[in-house]
Amino acid sequence: MIKKSFQRTILLNIGAFVLVLILELLSGWMIIDRYDSPFSFFLWALKYAINIMAAIWINHFILIPYFFDKKRYFIYVLLVIGSIFFIAYIEAFANNSWPGVTKTFLFHFYTTGTGMAAFFLRRNMIIQRENVEKEKLQREMELIYLKEQVNPHFLFNSLNSIYSLSRQQSPETPDLVMQLSELMRYQLESSKKEVVLLKEELEFIENYLLLEEKRLSKRCTIEFLIEGDLFGLKISPMLLIPFVENAIKHGAQSTNEQSKIDISVTIKNTALHFNVVNSKPTMIPASNRNGLGLENVRRRLGLLYPNAHTLDIVDKANDYHVNLTINLTV
Repeated sequence: MIKKSFQRTILLNIGAFVLVLILELLSGWMIIDRYDSPFSFFLWALKYAINIMAAIWINHFILIPYFFDKKRYFIYVLLVIGSIFFIAYIEAFANNSWPGVTKTFLFHFYTTGTGMAAFFLRRNMIIQRENVEKEKLQREMELIYLKEQVNPHFLFNSLNSIYSLSRQQSPETPDLVMQLSELMRYQLESSKKEVVLLKEELEFIENYLLLEEKRLSKRCTIEFLIEGDLFGLKISPMLLIPFVENAIKHGAQSTNEQSKIDISVTIKNTALHFNVVNSKPTMIPASNRNGLGLENVRRRLGLLYPNAHTLDIVDKANDYHVNLTINLTV
């Protein structure tokens, strides 16, 4: 990385020197007849180009890093003016005396200032690009961390369901273990992707609900409705399942009373409307509804769809509502 940066700096400065030389040749082309030969005219332009670039290089590679960047501004200004004056004096005093030195000083002051503007503009662009890359890397790392948190959370809830059926000595337990393995296979495969088809994600939720419905037997009614065209739409994997898990955990699973869970998915144009309503038990156990799953999904929504989602959670007396809208085109 350092070697490439060094090579880029060398090439950039060689390019700047060539450009200044070309500009000097073009600016002096009208007076080429004053010189004995084209070669002497070229040497004149080369001398001016070297002097211009010498002032710029001294400023860029010595004065800025050792004085300006260390906030020694007064010394920096003195040294910049002194270095420009020194180069102007060497260049012009022998031929034109002090008026020539003044004119040459002002010319180099202008060119050095132009070089400084280009230098700070380029450095600012590099810093901005590095900050964007750091933000992107941080965002990716945070999303990976949040996605990895979903895996044990979902597995824990699913194993609880299988354990409950095994204690009841249900003959469906072996089939449900196989069903769980399919769910876990999808989860592991989808976790490697940034997005999955919305159709596949909803099929995953439907299979999870079938597993839970068998475990909860007849004391919970689960409805899952999908309306609209899913074709081509994609979504971040495992983004919706925490809402479903919480509806089961804090609804049917927390009571022996008859309960109900209604989940509806509506697609309008490219907007996903995901609604979950679950009944609440009469006696609410002491628990924190806003657990790891919901906090996780809130954070993921903020990172993945910062300006393209709305999440409204309403805790009513008899039921709990989750209304999520995501624009899947963003």
